[in-house]
Amino acid sequence: MAAAAAISSCIFCQKAYNSTANSLLHFDERVVAFEDINPSAVRHFLVIPKEHIPTVRNLQRRAEDYSLVSHMLEVGQTLLSQDSPQLKHRFGFHQPPMNSVNHLHLHCFALPYTPRWKFAKYLSLGSIGFIEAEKLLEKIKP
Repeated sequence: MAAAAAISSCIFCQKAYNSTANSLLHFDERVVAFEDINPSAVRHFLVIPKEHIPTVRNLQRRAEDYSLVSHMLEVGQTLLSQDSPQLKHRFGFHQPPMNSVNHLHLHCFALPYTPRWKFAKYLSLGSIGFIEAEKLLEKIKP
């Protein structure tokens, strides 16, 4: 019942379960990836788990969580290396209260930011700012 409520009220759950393959850049049994509707860089993709996980704060030092975030990062790296191999890439997550959607999502950027000032949304500000994917993996490594 809770899972059904999450799907009906969460825009990313709806995207994960109601999108056609044509609107997705990647889909598998664990994650889906798509273009951000309000891109902040030359290329800006999001990778989300199909399972509703609200934020990075819901992740723990467990093999399942580590494996999921690793998989999300691998998918993002593959997409950007195929799409924009010549550009610098950056991968990370917003931490509450800076997250805009309460469904875990990995930002995958091919830089530069566009417009340039958008970099400010992705600053690392300790425990409330943007956290690089590799740092999150270190934090949740079992």
